[in-house]
Amino acid sequence: MGRCCRRVRARADTDAFGLQHGLRASTQYLGVPSYSPTDPLSIQIVRQPPTAPNVRLGEITVEPQGNPTQEAIEAKLQQSAGKMGANAVAIVADRTMVTGAKVMGPWGGRSVTPDMGRVIIGVAIRYTEQ
Repeated sequence: MGRCCRRVRARADTDAFGLQHGLRASTQYLGVPSYSPTDPLSIQIVRQPPTAPNVRLGEITVEPQGNPTQEAIEAKLQQSAGKMGANAVAIVADRTMVTGAKVMGPWGGRSVTPDMGRVIIGVAIRYTEQ
C-alpha cells in the first residue's frame, strides 16, 4: 500500500501587510456587558494583571507564523480587542505548545507527530473607572 501524509493545523490569517499571524480565536465571554468598538491604537498591551477595576471581555489567541515583529503581533491583539470594546489586553500566556499534528503512514500503521508552535493568549479587558 502507498503511504499518505496529512497535516492537521489551524488556518492562518494574513493581514494587509502580508504577514501571517495565525489569529486562531477571538472569543467574547458570555454574560459580559457589550461595548462599542474602540480604536485599536488606543489599546494598551500589559504583561501583568491590571490593578485598576476592570471587566474581562474575552480571550484572544494568536499563533505567529514565520518571524513577525512584536509590533505586528501586538497590532493583531489590539485589532481583535478593539472589536470587543476593550481598553487593554493582558497577556496571560506566551509559550510553545502543540498547535496541530502530522499523520503519516498506511491505514493500519499510522503515526502521529505533533506540530509545535508559539501561542500567545491575551485577555481583552475594559477598565470600569477612568
